[in-house]
Amino acid sequence: MTVIVVFVIGLAAVAGWWLAHQRLTAKPWLEEGVIADFPGGGRLSPPTAKVGLGVFIAVAGSLFALIISAYVMRMALLDWRPVPIPWLVWFNTLVLVLSSGVLQWTQGAARRGDQEGTVTGLLAAGVASVVFLVGQLLAWQQLLAAGYGVAGNPANSFFYLVTAVHGLHLLGGLVALGRAIAGAWRGADLPRLRLSVELCAMYWHFLLLVWLVLLALLSGWMVAFFDTCRQLVS
Repeated sequence: MTVIVVFVIGLAAVAGWWLAHQRLTAKPWLEEGVIADFPGGGRLSPPTAKVGLGVFIAVAGSLFALIISAYVMRMALLDWRPVPIPWLVWFNTLVLVLSSGVLQWTQGAARRGDQEGTVTGLLAAGVASVVFLVGQLLAWQQLLAAGYGVAGNPANSFFYLVTAVHGLHLLGGLVALGRAIAGAWRGADLPRLRLSVELCAMYWHFLLLVWLVLLALLSGWMVAFFDTCRQLVS
């Protein structure tokens, strides 16, 4: 259960950081200036979209927390045989880190009004994300060819389940990323483009964080780390 607690605490820390940047403690009735200059003073769609994404991330985080909980409880039984992590999975992880970093850079380009840089960054992030998904499928093929079928062992089933659920979330994010690319290509207005890029960057950072936690769990690093901590404390 320690793994789940740490994962939930991590999500709560990220959510707290995000909320801290949404000016929830601001007192707009004490501020002066043009109404449209303040958050919520103009169009309501940007904050609404951010809140909607925040709610979705919380729900998705809860789903992954439940999967992690089931994984940890199931691996304690005697019939559990860990799945060897293909080298391709580590390469895919680097690609996902790259896509998340590119979107962070693209967010800065959108804020500067760099239309060409924004389009290039979105396309690069999209290509990297597709490479990640294709790499995950190839990793599946490697495991199947090595005899690690879905029904061969509970650990095998969990590996395919975990990677599939994460991949589906990334695939859904590609739909939103594709819309952002189309909007940037058509020359959408700058505020809308900034919002789209910011939402995509937030979602990709979340998926990267979740994947790093899942990879640490699948590779056994996280469990070994907490076992070592328990031994040191006891």
